[in-house]
Amino acid sequence: MDCNIFLVGLNHRTAGVDVRERFALVDHCDEEHWALPCVDAVSEAMILSTCNRVELLAAGTGDLSGQMLTCWARAHGAQADELRPYVYIHKNLEAVRHLFSVASSLDSMVLGEPQILGQLKTAYRKAVDSHATGVILNRLLHKAFSVAKRVRTETAVASSAVSISYAAVELAKRIFGDMRSHTALLVGAGEMAELAATHLLQTGIDEILVANRTLARGQELAAQFHGRAIPFEGLAGRLTEVDIVITSTGSPEPIIRARDIRTVLKARKNRPMFFIDIAVPRDIDPDVNGLDNVYLYDIDDLKEVVEENLANRRDEAAKAAKIVNEEVESFARWLGSLDAQPTIVELIQRGERAAREELARTLKHLGPLDEQTRAALEIMVNALVRKLNHDPIMFLKGGMPGEGGAARISLVRRIFNLDKTVCSCSGKH
Repeated sequence: MDCNIFLVGLNHRTAGVDVRERFALVDHCDEEHWALPCVDAVSEAMILSTCNRVELLAAGTGDLSGQMLTCWARAHGAQADELRPYVYIHKNLEAVRHLFSVASSLDSMVLGEPQILGQLKTAYRKAVDSHATGVILNRLLHKAFSVAKRVRTETAVASSAVSISYAAVELAKRIFGDMRSHTALLVGAGEMAELAATHLLQTGIDEILVANRTLARGQELAAQFHGRAIPFEGLAGRLTEVDIVITSTGSPEPIIRARDIRTVLKARKNRPMFFIDIAVPRDIDPDVNGLDNVYLYDIDDLKEVVEENLANRRDEAAKAAKIVNEEVESFARWLGSLDAQPTIVELIQRGERAAREELARTLKHLGPLDEQTRAALEIMVNALVRKLNHDPIMFLKGGMPGEGGAARISLVRRIFNLDKTVCSCSGKH
């Protein structure tokens, strides 16, 4: 293959957040500020820049990695040597394999997370809008999207909760089913509460209330998720309104006790309540779990769920890796067919030319024919050409890059005399 594919990047495994921030390319992905100009050896390019990874994908002639690294560093006023210790470089099929793994979330910090596919689609759209992609990358990216879809359809790699906050919300969904008619209360406004609110919002929860010792911070979080802040001091009096309570404060002793919940349950006419205590020390008295129609999970319970789900995801990831391997081979066959394409075109043209000549000669011998008979003969001759060409074309397309593709092409060209200026089959029989 004359055209090479290179992927140069860094991610959460190879570089700390300070390096990822320094060399991010979020502002260099549009046509006006494009960081990787399609000049010299680089004919096609795309930039993916997220909080956990920055990757440059390019197609062109020769070894592109040096030019890619230089352009990337230059966009930040740096030298390539400053960036080199943190990057990985993949070429051709290894670049394809890496991209398919990224799209399928097999290379993410959280295995199976869905955000990366959307980020990749956005990056591709920006590259297309910047006129930076062509035949190779367009085919490669569309293939990456279909691989990700296959992985999500045929495996359960993304089906289980793998963060404490996500696991908490998933448990709530199991108990209440449709979340749209329920209200959740977040007690505390830290990072865990914010993540829980994000996941709750995605379920379509009817309303989110926030109670925090610092009312201003509670109001800030509530506004972020279109919820309502309530005074922390009035917490006990508002529990009758809520179905789901997620606590994550720094209190040294429980802030919700069993005696309080007995009163709340009576007022709620024993409608179920779901408590998730992700604080250490615990915010909720463990005795609450002994009450009827109350479900209480603490952080140890959730950790068990997360660990079990991570193990399940790792098993599913092995299945996903097989899918990626299959799709890499499929893409490799397509790449191999690009080298064979001129020969395939010549082979088809040779057959069609021979068919036209022989049909014309036969029609002269047959004399006058009606249009229906003439059309039937043309259809038959064209069908024969297609059938005769099918096997040699499949032979040309069947090779993987580097697996004797040039020898296959040479063999077909010799067998069918494609390097001669005059087709030998036009002579008299």
